Amino acid sequence: MATDADEAPLLAEEPLRPGSCSRELELREFRDRYVIRSIDGGGAFAVSRSNGSLRPLSAEEAASGSDYKVSKIFGVAGVIRLLAGSYILVITSQKDAGSYLGSPVYSVNSMKFLCCNEAIKHLTSQEKRDEAYFMSLLRIAETTHGLYYSYDRDLTLNLQRASKLVAGRVHKPLWKQADPRFVWNKNLLEELIEAKLDEFIIPLIQGSFQTAQFTLKDAPVRITLFSRRCNRRLGTRMWRRGANLEGATANFVETEQLAEYEGLMSSFIQVRGSIPLLWEQIVDLSYKPQLSIVEHEEMPKVVQRHFRDLSQRYGETVVVDLTDKQGDEGNLSNAFAAEMEKIPNIRYVHFDFHQICHGGNFENLQVLYNQIEEDIQKQGYFLINSKGEILLEQGGIVRSNCVDCLDRTNVTQSFLARKSLDVQLQRMGALSSSGSISQSDDINDTFKKIWVEHGDELSLEYAGSYALKGDLVRYGRQTLPGLIKDGMSALSRYYLNNFHDGVRQDALDLISGYYAVSKSVSSPFQIGGFESTTYLPVASAIIVGGITATTFTLSQVGRNAQHFITSIICAGLTAGMVALVKANGKQFCSKPRLCGLI
Repeated sequence: MATDADEAPLLAEEPLRPGSCSRELELREFRDRYVIRSIDGGGAFAVSRSNGSLRPLSAEEAASGSDYKVSKIFGVAGVIRLLAGSYILVITSQKDAGSYLGSPVYSVNSMKFLCCNEAIKHLTSQEKRDEAYFMSLLRIAETTHGLYYSYDRDLTLNLQRASKLVAGRVHKPLWKQADPRFVWNKNLLEELIEAKLDEFIIPLIQGSFQTAQFTLKDAPVRITLFSRRCNRRLGTRMWRRGANLEGATANFVETEQLAEYEGLMSSFIQVRGSIPLLWEQIVDLSYKPQLSIVEHEEMPKVVQRHFRDLSQRYGETVVVDLTDKQGDEGNLSNAFAAEMEKIPNIRYVHFDFHQICHGGNFENLQVLYNQIEEDIQKQGYFLINSKGEILLEQGGIVRSNCVDCLDRTNVTQSFLARKSLDVQLQRMGALSSSGSISQSDDINDTFKKIWVEHGDELSLEYAGSYALKGDLVRYGRQTLPGLIKDGMSALSRYYLNNFHDGVRQDALDLISGYYAVSKSVSSPFQIGGFESTTYLPVASAIIVGGITATTFTLSQVGRNAQHFITSIICAGLTAGMVALVKANGKQFCSKPRLCGLI
C-alpha cells in the first residue's frame, strides 16, 4: 500500500476502469468450493471449502459446474486464517452514502464470513473451544459500524494529498493507492494480495461520511464531512487509551470537511486522538474508573514520535486539550502539558471545556477560537478549481482531544469547522466578506445536523453508544430531551464498557492482526482467573435477592420478631456481597483475552 449534486453510479455492464474494483459479484456455493465471479466483465476465483486456498479462474472454469446455491454480493473484504481453516469476509448488502470527488461511495450494510474450516473435525477439544471463541469474534466483526468504500476512488487520501500525487497512480489497484493507516481491513487483504486478485480487493475505511446541500446566491453549495479512523491503535473506549510505544494513539481520526461551489472545491482538515502518553483506565464497575499514568522511560520519546509523525504529515500543529484541570483528568492534563513543554514548534493550548462552557453554553468556545484564530488563519485551507489548479494549501492542523476524544472534541471541532467554512465560502464568493452560514437558520441547522450525525457515528465505533452533548452542536445549548438522551447513552456506555467491550476488543485485535492465531500459541482460555460472565450473574442474583428478602422481612417485623433477625441476616449477606463485588470490580468486568493492554 502507498504511504502516502451526486453523480449517478456507473452501470454494472460498463467495463472496469484501470485501478477500479468489480462492483457486483456473484457468489456460487458448491459443496467443495466457493466461486466468486464478477458480473461486470471482470474475472473470477475459487476458494476451497476444505482449506481456504485461493485460485484464479478462467471464464470457462467460472461458468462450469452445477448443483450450487447462487447469491449476489458487493465485495470481498478479506480473508482470515484460524485454527481450522480460512474464513472469507464478503459484503452482503450496501447503502448508497453519496459521492466523493465524483465517485459513488457506499456504506457497508451487512457482512458475512464464509467458512472454509472442514479441518475442524481434526482439532483437539481445546482447539475446538478456541475456534468456537474465534468464530464468535468474527460474528462481532460482521456487525462493525461505519465502514465505507468506493469501487473506483481511493478514499484514504484527503483532497490535498490526492491532488499533489502523480496522475498515474489512479491506474494502480486501489489497495496500492491507499494510505495503510486508514484501511480498516488491511490485515484481511494479505491473502488476496498474495493471490494477485487485485480487482476484488476493496479497502474499507472506518469513520463517518455525511453530505448536505444548500443554496447561496442561487447556486448549490455541497458540504461533505468525511472522517477516517486510523488502524494503528484500533480498539474500544476503555481498553485502548493513550499511545503505544511507537506513538500511535487510540481513537485517532482525520476529519475532512469539503465545500463545493461554482467549480471551486475547498478542504479543511482537523485531527483528534487520545492524549499521547502511556496511560490506562481499567474498568472496575465504577462509573468513572481511575485514570493512571504508566511510568515508563520511553514516555518522552513516545510523545516526540507522535508529534514528529503529525508534523511530517500535516505541517504546523496546534494542540487543543479540552480536559478538566481537576481530579484524575487534571493529573493527566498536567502530565501532558509538561511533556509538551519539551517539544519545540508545537503550540499547546489548554481549554477547560466543562468549566468554560458550563451550563451547555456552546458559544463560549469563542474564547478558545480567539486564542488560536491567528494560527488557524495561518494554517488556512486547501482550495482547487475545476481545472485541477491548486489555489491555496492548508499548511497545518489543529489536533483536539478530551479524554475519550468524542463528545467535547466533536463540539469543538464543529465550531472550528464552521468558522473555517465561513472563510472558505467568502473566498469562493458564496458569502459576503462579513457573511456567515449562521445568519441563515436553515443552512446553520443543516450544517449542525451533519456534525451531530458524524459525532454519533464515531462514538458508536469507539464507545458503543451515541455521542453526548449533541444538543450543544445542534442548538448551542442543552435541552431536556438532550439530557435524557445523554443519560441513556451514558448508561449504555457504562454497560458496554464494563460487560461487553473486552470481547469486542478481542474481535478488533483478531481481525486487525494484533493477535495471530497459531497452534503454537497457548489457548486464550488458559489464562488464570475466574470467568466474569459466570460469576457476575450469580453475584447480581444474590444482591437482588438479598435486597428483596430484606425488604419483605422488614415489612413483616410487626407480626413476628423473628423476621427482624432474618432481615438483619439478609441485609448483612447483601452488604457483604456488594462489598465483595465492589472490592473485586475488575474481576467481574469483561476483559480482553487475546492481547490485553497494549
